[in-house]
Amino acid sequence: MSFPGIRAVVTPLPNRLDSLTSLRFFAAFAVFTTHFTGSGGKTGLGRAPLIFPYAQFGGNGVSLFFVLSGFLMIWVFKPDEHPGAFYWRRIGRIWPAHLVALLLGTYAYYTAAHLAISWPSLISSVFLVQTWSPNVTPALPGNEVTWTLSVELLFYALFPLLSRIAVRLRTRWLGLVTAGGLVGMWAVDWFATSHYSPAHAAWVMRHPVVYLPEFLLGMTLALAVKRGWRLPLHPSLPVVLLAAYVYCYYQGKTLLPVGAAAQLDYLVRPVVAVLAALIILAFVQREVRGLRGVLSAKPMVQLGLWSYCFYLLHHSISRLAIYQWGRMPDNNGTLFALIGMGVVVIVLAWALYSAVEEPAEKWWRRHTPQRWLRQGPPGGRTVAVPPLRRPETEPREPVAN
Repeated sequence: MSFPGIRAVVTPLPNRLDSLTSLRFFAAFAVFTTHFTGSGGKTGLGRAPLIFPYAQFGGNGVSLFFVLSGFLMIWVFKPDEHPGAFYWRRIGRIWPAHLVALLLGTYAYYTAAHLAISWPSLISSVFLVQTWSPNVTPALPGNEVTWTLSVELLFYALFPLLSRIAVRLRTRWLGLVTAGGLVGMWAVDWFATSHYSPAHAAWVMRHPVVYLPEFLLGMTLALAVKRGWRLPLHPSLPVVLLAAYVYCYYQGKTLLPVGAAAQLDYLVRPVVAVLAALIILAFVQREVRGLRGVLSAKPMVQLGLWSYCFYLLHHSISRLAIYQWGRMPDNNGTLFALIGMGVVVIVLAWALYSAVEEPAEKWWRRHTPQRWLRQGPPGGRTVAVPPLRRPETEPREPVAN
């Protein structure tokens, strides 16, 4: 079975996927830019006309994280691994830095904002289950940005089962299921916006179940690559397509009739997911061919490694800056403040990564229960999967920023 326009080749997979690590930083910085400039009116620290309203689109960078997470999870998939060992690693990967950043977030979003704490809502954010209830207060409790980790948590919970199903399916069937899921995202957004209040519709579109098709897209793409499928694609093409789409999106919002403009909003998540998948595919294929570019350079890879901490900290820092100094004038001079604050957050992210995330993860891995390391899947059965060409050295596992 084959996809039209895609050819099957047999080439060794690279030992590492440095460009994908670097891509995480660009997605995190895009989200930071959205929070810095705000969503219009008097939100955000300051608005630069040169990049506004296009900077608002950066919030959709979370779709890249979700697709990338699904891709890399399959890339490092171990069919005989005990689910307990997988879950143990996920806890060590996510929670230490999350808990430290939550302290800053609690100060920024509650104490400095003089906002009363709803303890049940705040506790739900500690355990990353805040997106499951429409009644949390505020809508994004705790460290606001960790709603994406709540989405990731469902994928992690399902991955041991989903991965064993996915590797048994033909790539074509996986593609059809994925396409159906992305269409479902569009339909759910349309239905929720048409039938619910804006606040309830926003909760629906943050619900973890709604984002599962983006993870499935990443899984499908990874399996296709590991099975030898290739699509001639230079990385510049999907990047240009993304830029063109962002431009057309905002132009369409002003020029199209109301109904057609609304469809742009309903379609934005699945469209961005597909464009993110094409960007990932283009860079992975370069590394498969042994080509290295700017994203494979060590400084870029380091930024990618720090991107999780960058993501956790950036919004709290922006919020505290607003409380301290107020909003900046809406002019292009704001870009210098954006870059300056970005550098500050990068330094803090490096500190959090070096002092907490990396050492805590290593310590946690060393203390994995031995019974999970010795055992395979539950019941001791070996899972038979189609042969996949796996990398000799596994890349660092992802976490959604």
